[in-house]
Amino acid sequence: MPLTTGLGVLGHADPTLHERLAQSARATGGVATSPERFEKWFAERRAAQVHEVNRIPFAQLRNWSFAEDSGHLVHDSGRFFSVAGLKVEVDEGPVLQWAQPIILQREIGLLGIAVREIDGVLHLLMQAKAEPGNPNGVQLSPTVQATKSNYTGVHRGRNVPYVEHFAEVEPRRVIADVLQSEHGAWFYRKRNRNMVIEVGPDVEAGDDFCWLTLGQVQEQLRIDHRVNMDARTVLSCLPGAGNGEGGLHTETEILSWITSNQAVHDVDTAVVGLRDLPGWQQSDWSISHESGLFFSVTAVDVVANSREVGGWTQPLLEPHGVGTAALLVKRLGGVLHVLLRARIEPGYIDAIELAPTVQGTPENHAQLGGTVHEQLLDIERRLRTDRVLFDAEMSEEGGRFYHSRSRYMIIEVGEDHPDEEPPGFRWMTLPQITWLLQHRHYLNVQARSLIACLHACAD
Repeated sequence: MPLTTGLGVLGHADPTLHERLAQSARATGGVATSPERFEKWFAERRAAQVHEVNRIPFAQLRNWSFAEDSGHLVHDSGRFFSVAGLKVEVDEGPVLQWAQPIILQREIGLLGIAVREIDGVLHLLMQAKAEPGNPNGVQLSPTVQATKSNYTGVHRGRNVPYVEHFAEVEPRRVIADVLQSEHGAWFYRKRNRNMVIEVGPDVEAGDDFCWLTLGQVQEQLRIDHRVNMDARTVLSCLPGAGNGEGGLHTETEILSWITSNQAVHDVDTAVVGLRDLPGWQQSDWSISHESGLFFSVTAVDVVANSREVGGWTQPLLEPHGVGTAALLVKRLGGVLHVLLRARIEPGYIDAIELAPTVQGTPENHAQLGGTVHEQLLDIERRLRTDRVLFDAEMSEEGGRFYHSRSRYMIIEVGEDHPDEEPPGFRWMTLPQITWLLQHRHYLNVQARSLIACLHACAD
């Protein structure tokens, strides 16, 4: 049975937007750009963009240093980001107290996709962009992907293309505009502005840019490491279905459940220096956990010919192991439902955000044990027994993480999976989730990636 979902429009001024998005999603064969032409363009951009990344010791970082007072790893400008220590205490989970390095980035970044009608079909202006931490160099990215330091010229490099269209957009041309979080385990209260705007026929695609239909972009999601994290989160915020009819819960009940979880959980965090973090060891080349698990902080030297500046050095966070992010879906009363979990992470602004059904790195949880370890084992079993709708390996934010990889899966479970909701979990319809995504800080970045992929399956 094919997946079905409404792409209705919730509160948007253009009553035809629903059908325009649906039409673009159906145009998988391309309109302005054929699949063959796209693959040729993408291969050319990968060949043209030189991006050489080499590890270096911390002492060879240029314009970065460990602050004498705080011990944070900081940039001389005081901008971009810094790496600090964080002490955490939570009220549930396999570990209730710990310390770790964390990325501090106070600035709100801009992630924006421009759309334009070409031959009567909406097209997305996608960018071929290399990041120092990408495992494969160039990936398909939003039209604009920039920190405030970048697009305001702190690096004294070239201007960010197309950013002026987002800074000066008319309200009637805004399709989506919402603040969303980044990885709550590695960023401390980091947010990005996720935008989709419609532009006029005067906006053309530059050398590193290409007009693609929504359907073409969704097809690219199935290719390992092809669509970057920033594009996935913006795609998830596209306006969608309205009322969530047929759901186990009403929107009011869902909001009450989320608010209850935010209110009842205790998550205490304190930013501290990097020196002498309990359980962490610092060498000339890295800051790593004594167990060899979790992640390390390292430094790299980057040479690039396609960025605002031609070369730089920076710290990167390097995860250990390949993560798992799995979404279980099931038809309840004939309506597709998604099982989401209220998950605690120390970097969230609120205590919890909604996460995939199962999220974690198997190597870490094999050592920690507990419920998540059992759920990861169950996912491996279900990959053999249930209907797999989506399965691809994707990388996380390549501008801050080095070769951070996760296996993203969507599995439609059978009747053997109970309808009952374990504590901390809720079944929601896709229209209800799409409605939540019009608001800030409800779904975490891994869940947003999977929702973008689920729309690709549905469409």
